[in-house]
Amino acid sequence: MPVHGLTPILLCLLPMWRILTPVASHPHHSRCQLIQRTALCNDAELSSVPVGLPDNIEELQLNYNHIKTLQDSALLHYPSLKTLSLACNSLEKLESNTFQNSKLLESLNLANNNLSSGSLALKNLHGLKALDLSENRLDDEMAATLLENLTSLEYLNLSGNLLRRVDETSFKDLHQLKELDLQRNFIFEIDSAFDSNSKLQRLNLAFNYLPCLTDFHMTQLVVLNASYNIIEWFISRQDLNDTFQLETLDLSNNRLLFFPFLPSHSRLRNLHLSHNVINFYERLSHNVTNPNSTTTVEFYNLKSYMQNVTAQLWDDDLHGDISSLEILDLRGNQVDSFPEGFIQKMPKLSRLQMCINCLETLNLTAEQFSGSLYELDVSNNRLKQILADEETLTTLSNLTYFNLSLNGLERLPLGLFSSLPSIRSVDLSYNNIDICLSEEAEITTHTVSSCVDWNNIVSLRQLYLKGCNLKRIPNSAFRGLLLTHLELSDNPGLNVKESIQSLSRTLQHLGVGNTHIHGFDFSRFHSLKSLNISKNSLAHLPPSLLNLDLKVLDLRDNRLSTIHSAHAAALAPKLQTVFLTGNPFNCCQTEWFRTFETTRTISIVGQSEIECEDLFGTARISDHSFSCFKENGESIFWYILLLLPVCVSFLGISIIVFLTFKPKLLQKSIKKKCFKPTSY
Repeated sequence: MPVHGLTPILLCLLPMWRILTPVASHPHHSRCQLIQRTALCNDAELSSVPVGLPDNIEELQLNYNHIKTLQDSALLHYPSLKTLSLACNSLEKLESNTFQNSKLLESLNLANNNLSSGSLALKNLHGLKALDLSENRLDDEMAATLLENLTSLEYLNLSGNLLRRVDETSFKDLHQLKELDLQRNFIFEIDSAFDSNSKLQRLNLAFNYLPCLTDFHMTQLVVLNASYNIIEWFISRQDLNDTFQLETLDLSNNRLLFFPFLPSHSRLRNLHLSHNVINFYERLSHNVTNPNSTTTVEFYNLKSYMQNVTAQLWDDDLHGDISSLEILDLRGNQVDSFPEGFIQKMPKLSRLQMCINCLETLNLTAEQFSGSLYELDVSNNRLKQILADEETLTTLSNLTYFNLSLNGLERLPLGLFSSLPSIRSVDLSYNNIDICLSEEAEITTHTVSSCVDWNNIVSLRQLYLKGCNLKRIPNSAFRGLLLTHLELSDNPGLNVKESIQSLSRTLQHLGVGNTHIHGFDFSRFHSLKSLNISKNSLAHLPPSLLNLDLKVLDLRDNRLSTIHSAHAAALAPKLQTVFLTGNPFNCCQTEWFRTFETTRTISIVGQSEIECEDLFGTARISDHSFSCFKENGESIFWYILLLLPVCVSFLGISIIVFLTFKPKLLQKSIKKKCFKPTSY
């Protein structure tokens, strides 16, 4: 064949040759998976960037390898790269010209490495938009060096490093920055650090050591997370007429003494202040008896160009603009009352979380909650009374969730819950509130009552009456209800057999733990998915459970020695979670446990803590190390008891026969021990 005749064939084979040649020359290629223009080389035990990949790839993932140095020539073969990820390597060094040929790179992930020195390697990445440098060992100076000239950067993650102080030079070139994550560092000062970042919208400063945030003036910020610091004061600049764009402010888990001094004009929707030491001190201004006491606080040297600021601590204006607030989280503080008119300033408030505070009175009438409120949690306070009139309750037409648990309530406004048209969940656990008899609800003329009438509250779906010292429940107590969740645990001696039968069609969760329930028939509760019958001294599993489609079953702290094999086989395919600790199980009857253990769909909570009793005491049932074997369903213990006398008898007979045929041995033995010479 003429030479020129081979030309078309060679031209056709050339593309294939370009693909196959790197494969043969560079074995690293076989460790990577190619999907269109993406190369996945994760966890491939690579010590350098592979060079045998197609030169037109746009994304290269090299996570979980052993690359220590990114050399100048490492990426020369991949000029089309837009995304590069080197997370979780042992990367210590970036050579200066590493990215000289990566003009199109937009996303770079160097998280979880050992970068501990600054480098100018990133200076050529003029199009970089996202950079992850989290979990390295970068200090303030190193980070500033790496970030020089990254004018197009929009997302930056520096979490988990060694930053201590950031100032106006730290991010001065990042004019396009929109999101910055600085959590889990050691930052104690952020003096004017973000003045150059006019487009910054999301800032995460959580888990640092900031003592305060004063002169807050970042009007463009939408989300600020400063939780888990040691902040005592949050003060925004009050002289700005611009509307702050801030929608979410998280100051939880700090040391705030006062409600934050918010901007005068804002769009704040979510305010998280849980686990601080906040209280309101308005009442002190009306009860100043000591002439030397003060009702003001002075702030010095907030800025060199500002004069000293004197503020009234209980001045309502310092609460700022909270008219857009929808969620207020004040859990775990020291609030004992609200300032006058404080709640009225939040007409859009939908969720108020006030658990673990010091409230003694909840005055729904005086506070004038808005009709937008659908969740009110005042659990774990010191409530002694709740004040509300009929008109106020009608206003709360959207209230859906009401938690009053863990207080000292003994009386409630009459018709408190029946007057709430949208109420779906009520928690009165651990109060001393009884359930009214129908005749008590009809004849009472008082505005408050020591019991609650639950009849015909058609919207109610979840009712929690745990630990209310209930001794009786009227048979008609839940008439007209469509409950899906009923919690009656921790009411010892409570008889529930007749009262909850009317809920058999709708009930999905039932809690009757620690009620001394015995002989209850669950067979009618076909919708039941979760059942708590713990702490009831049950010696046998109720057979009525077998036909139910239970997903969660709590059997803790009963007197179960075993579970019948047939019962375990019937429950195992349906159960998803089971609690079994605290029962005196028999180590010789554990077929039921093998059934549960081999069923992959079941989660046995506290499996390693479940104990059984064997011949020598207690053992962990999951260790399979107890001293018990089975034979035809009976323990070997009984065989040992039967064989022991036989063995002892055989041994005695053997000794007698032996001594009979060896009389001299017997005489010598007796003479040796009994007829020893005595010296006088």
